[in-house]
Amino acid sequence: MSISQTITDFTTLAIVSGGWMELDRIYLQNRLLALVGEDQLDPVEVQPVTKTSTELLDILITKAQENKVIGTALYEKEILEGQITDLLTPPPSVVNALFAQHYDKDPKEATDYFFKLCKENDYIKTRAIAKNIIFPAETEYGDLEITINLSKPEKDPKQIAAQRNATAVNYPQCQLCMENEGYKGRSNFPARTNHRIIRMNLNGESWGFQYSPYAYYNEHCIILSEEHRPMKISKKTFERLLAIIDVFPHYFVGSNADLPIVGGSILSHDHYQGGRHTFAMAKAPIEKEFSLKQFPNVTLGIVKWPMSVIRLQATDTKELIEACDYVRLAWNDYSNPELDINAYSKDGTVHHTVTPIARRNQELFEVDLVLRDNNVSEEFPDGIFHPHPDVQHIKKENIGLIEVMGLAVLPPRLKTELQEVENYLIEEENDIASYHVKWANEIKATNKLNKDNVHEIVEREVGKVFARVLEDAGVFKRNQKGQAGFQAFIDSL
Repeated sequence: MSISQTITDFTTLAIVSGGWMELDRIYLQNRLLALVGEDQLDPVEVQPVTKTSTELLDILITKAQENKVIGTALYEKEILEGQITDLLTPPPSVVNALFAQHYDKDPKEATDYFFKLCKENDYIKTRAIAKNIIFPAETEYGDLEITINLSKPEKDPKQIAAQRNATAVNYPQCQLCMENEGYKGRSNFPARTNHRIIRMNLNGESWGFQYSPYAYYNEHCIILSEEHRPMKISKKTFERLLAIIDVFPHYFVGSNADLPIVGGSILSHDHYQGGRHTFAMAKAPIEKEFSLKQFPNVTLGIVKWPMSVIRLQATDTKELIEACDYVRLAWNDYSNPELDINAYSKDGTVHHTVTPIARRNQELFEVDLVLRDNNVSEEFPDGIFHPHPDVQHIKKENIGLIEVMGLAVLPPRLKTELQEVENYLIEEENDIASYHVKWANEIKATNKLNKDNVHEIVEREVGKVFARVLEDAGVFKRNQKGQAGFQAFIDSL
């Protein structure tokens, strides 16, 4: 395909996207010519487009590199990709107006529109996400989900060198700030020219709704505060979460905890994560129901889950919010030293918080409160309620919101490391990492292994390790002593 046909076809897709009209064709074509370093456009026929936007984008990027518009550094390519795909993306005001039009008909129609736009303009990196290794893991807690995250590209040496020499810039303040919308990017900050944010009013505050570029599950979205402020779990958190699922009843929404070790990767900007996905934790049953006389219209129960979870359900959101905050405040002050559960250090440092998740369950509003404790000890310097050393060969990172719900986000190193484990197990030539050997020998001792079954067995064993990781993160262990401790906390309410 000629570059002129590519530019013409890409322009056609830009017009179809809703941000331009046929009258804009010459303008758009000239914009694309300039972006890829071409001097002229040969006459070609405007015809139905047979290639996808990303296939056309690849041709345009290759031409820009041939014309020395950009070098081979990854960040240069991503900046130009953002500038080109920005032409596929209506301005923020238009996107918000179209979203509102769809929403007036049906909330799901609105999110369908925005999700489709963000995929077609390559803001959601669908091709990179497709590289992730995903498999289910059957456990006593239901089918957990395992993802080996291969979607985020590794920084190349040129990018690392450019970052080292980059001038310090504090704009945008972080990757979740509103100022990312339309931002060109630089060697040490992602390109966001094609990024759009839907504006939301949550209880009188300005918030934004966007999708995650490297989604871990279906329609993985982020709801972010317009104000750059640290994450904080409070009564307002429950008010906002329930307001969000009132706006998007087909989505769940949750918050990372607001403390180090048990929190997410970005604690500097108040935000929540949601999406259209049913996690194993949402399917997990109530093991033991209980009630609180202060909240007669709220049903409560302990969830059958490796972490310590209290589920609250009600049709009335006001009473549900009050009950959630009552449990949160009680947990924040609760200690049980026999179980290494301590709310405060001697210097007054706070160690307790919750990871809350809200969803609709038919006519009910439902909130899961996951009890979190970020204490450390000599035995467990990474965290008492954090993956313990014997499972860190698989997962040593924080257990955030996504893992809490039953989806493991595992590091890319495991793609090759697990292959070496498989080779070791069937006694083929291998380069197994030393920290996997003990685990591999345990698998050997309990399984009859061969070439045909080794891959499936290793995946199953990874699932078992992830279940153990979640048990480590649980404050009340799933043994007699731990469950008695959980009951003591419930009784204290």
